[in-house]
Amino acid sequence: MQNLEISKASSFKFLEQARVELAAGDLPEASEAGWAAAVQMVKAIAAQRDLPHTAHWHWQRVIDQVVAETEDDDILTLFRAANTLHINFYENTETAVSVSRGLNHVVRLLDKLRPILEAGDAP
Repeated sequence: MQNLEISKASSFKFLEQARVELAAGDLPEASEAGWAAAVQMVKAIAAQRDLPHTAHWHWQRVIDQVVAETEDDDILTLFRAANTLHINFYENTETAVSVSRGLNHVVRLLDKLRPILEAGDAP
């Protein structure tokens, strides 16, 4: 459980870092920190469920599983927005407005994933 708490804390720390980078105008770094925020929460859910979580395709499988369980297609859409931020880290083609909106999508994703993670923490 301690590792899960660390993962959740890391997720929100990355999100905070993304906002700092965005304010500084470093769009690639803001984008990658936003992606990291999303992935940390997904990794925590995977770890909690004893699922592999070391590769991109593992994270997609976890998201697919969560969407199937919750019937909340927004989770997939929001995860894809986070993935777009990851792409922007390498390509740097997004505008500041686009990155900001992407980070807002990450916030919404974390808001949806956190209760799933916390429900699994219960004894």
